[in-house]
Amino acid sequence: MEWFWELVGNPYLITALSAWFLAQVLKTILYAVMNGGLSLERLFGDGGMPSGHSATVTSLAVFCALMHGTGSHEFAVSAILAIIVCHDAMGVRQETGKQAVLINELVDIVEKLKVEHRLPAIELKEFVGHTPLQVAAGICLGFLDAMAMYFLVFALQSLWHCSIIIL
Repeated sequence: MEWFWELVGNPYLITALSAWFLAQVLKTILYAVMNGGLSLERLFGDGGMPSGHSATVTSLAVFCALMHGTGSHEFAVSAILAIIVCHDAMGVRQETGKQAVLINELVDIVEKLKVEHRLPAIELKEFVGHTPLQVAAGICLGFLDAMAMYFLVFALQSLWHCSIIIL
């Protein structure tokens, strides 16, 4: 059972997940404001503003830099991961979303033509990738989250050490 407490007490994991959670909540709120209605799908869905993927990996990389320095292997691995994820969010995943929009429109056109051959009744997800602005917003959110979590971790450690000394 010790593994469980190590898992839920892991500041690197908590920091990355908190950035993802904040991004998803912001994404849901922004979508509701822009579209006039709440869509809980946005809470767990891909795409949109800000990028949850970018926020998550940026938060992890910045937290590793703060904890171990920019010369550490922890930072190097997380920074490379962040670069790949952010690039992929704007590249391949963005193009996949554009293709999904086009394919969905083509399927609608074919269905309206009443062609004998029926296409599969599958609608492709169109919210898949991110614009550069959405990725940049995710990076900023991840940076701020890592800074806040870093100072929170050290504040809690200081309180813990003070309480042990008092006891």
